[in-house]
Amino acid sequence: MSEETPRKDFVREIIEEDNRSGKHDGRVQTRFPPEPNGYLHIGHAKSICLNFGIADQYKGKCNLRFDDTNPSKEEQEYVDSIMADVKWLGFDWEDRLFFASDYFDQLYTWAEKLIEKGVAYVCDLDAEQIRAYRGTGEQIRQDGKTITPPGKDSPYRNRSVEENLDLFRRMRAGEFPDGSKTLRAKIDMAAPNLYMRDPVMYRIVRAHHHRTGDKWCIYPTYDWAHGQSDSIERVTHSICTLEFEIHRPLYDWYLRELEVFKPQQIEFARLNLTYMVLSKRYLMELVSSGCVNGWDDPRMPTLSGLRRRGYTPEAIRKFCQIIGVAKNESTVDIQLLEHCLREDLNKRCERRMAVLRPVKLVIDNYPEDQDEEFDAVNNPEDRSAGMRKVSFSRELYIERDDFMEDPPKKFFRLAPGREVRLRYAYFVKCTDVVKDANGEVTEIHCTYDPATRGGDSPDGRKVKGTLHWVSAKHAVPMDVRLYDHLFNKADPYDAPPGQDYKANLNPNSLETVSAYGEPALETMQAGDRCQFERLGYFCVDRETAPEKPVFNRTVALRDTWAKVKKKS
Repeated sequence: MSEETPRKDFVREIIEEDNRSGKHDGRVQTRFPPEPNGYLHIGHAKSICLNFGIADQYKGKCNLRFDDTNPSKEEQEYVDSIMADVKWLGFDWEDRLFFASDYFDQLYTWAEKLIEKGVAYVCDLDAEQIRAYRGTGEQIRQDGKTITPPGKDSPYRNRSVEENLDLFRRMRAGEFPDGSKTLRAKIDMAAPNLYMRDPVMYRIVRAHHHRTGDKWCIYPTYDWAHGQSDSIERVTHSICTLEFEIHRPLYDWYLRELEVFKPQQIEFARLNLTYMVLSKRYLMELVSSGCVNGWDDPRMPTLSGLRRRGYTPEAIRKFCQIIGVAKNESTVDIQLLEHCLREDLNKRCERRMAVLRPVKLVIDNYPEDQDEEFDAVNNPEDRSAGMRKVSFSRELYIERDDFMEDPPKKFFRLAPGREVRLRYAYFVKCTDVVKDANGEVTEIHCTYDPATRGGDSPDGRKVKGTLHWVSAKHAVPMDVRLYDHLFNKADPYDAPPGQDYKANLNPNSLETVSAYGEPALETMQAGDRCQFERLGYFCVDRETAPEKPVFNRTVALRDTWAKVKKKS
């Protein structure tokens, strides 16, 4: 990574103290452990950057390990997409691609070890009964004291070691129906932490696994598989989000009972962003309900959606670096993400001219049979990007918003009797307009000053407005998809009573317009990015076609006139 060294945070302070004390002999081993039950979103990018970034910073290693312990919700499609996203972000797990399913045999052996130690048992309670026996964990007042009522022991808790081993082996052999038995750890049914109240380690699930096929009909739970997988891989620092803090006592208990290598679990606050939901369950719901057009819909916060919209991995990495890592939950304004994106795209994107809401401009005193070309700067931030030619003719397209018949104060664009500059070309002055039966302007007529070729006047007169344009004769028809926030509230979960986050879906999150662009846009390929001058940054969509290019708006430029209108 070429980015500057990340600022110090509490996770790095822990690692540096471990290195100073000689813990793990200075070795740093992290992992990124996604569940292959959906596509990664920008919240995962924070974890990816943290885990791989720490490994890189301290000359350690980071594994990519899939927590594939729930076959009924996992698919190879998700595995492939996650690998593609991690690589796109710029990280490399090298030869360290692992799956929890790689360890199913070892996990089973260790489960038998806990049975033999008398700290695991087979339970016949169903899921609802287990929840009822566990209790709620809510505190109550009793005899003047605040207490947490204990749970209730399972009637099967005191089975013998021999019976438990026999039943567990028969569970593996497929003798019992799904959901009829579980293997549970025998810890403490009075523990204030509900996760320590005899948690389930294995359940019977007859589901085809994307890697192991039908070899297994019992599958480990996340809590049983996760810490032991970390141990097998000799992970030194198991970094996860804050919701797993309450799981840490169980994580440590399993490792202690097994007497195996013990990683340190460290929790940090997950990413929350305005105008986004970052819950894989809710994102799945948006996809399955048809609220969006798949996981890579450019309105989605998924990495594949952001990539399709035109985001760069560099911008996302910079964003993750700026927000840092903390223990306290907070919400980041999406404007910070968009700022990082603009900063990056401004440096790398070539400029092009396109008109999204066209109205025709006719230069009456320009020769009808004449064409000419002007030199246009590809990127003012990068001199090595050079120049390009843009064609000019008598009839042009300009933005409808760049003309007003009766302009208010501070509107410096085109109006009757007013002169403006056409970018790279000439000064033009509006002399007349043509309207349709509804009073809509269909043509703007102008005259031009030939002496202002290149955009400057030899007599020194100034104009306040500069407009972009496209030659009608040379224009490339395009579909342009204008994306806005998927939700119209900064907090999508702030829904009216009786409704959920979907009540805040933005009905105007996508508008498709028929636009015109300069010929250079015709040769761009899917995934290519550019700036449409004065409009924003755009990316060629994967659905583009030679006869009709399709562009997605990645992010708009700051619109000074919009700010003026808003203030007024």
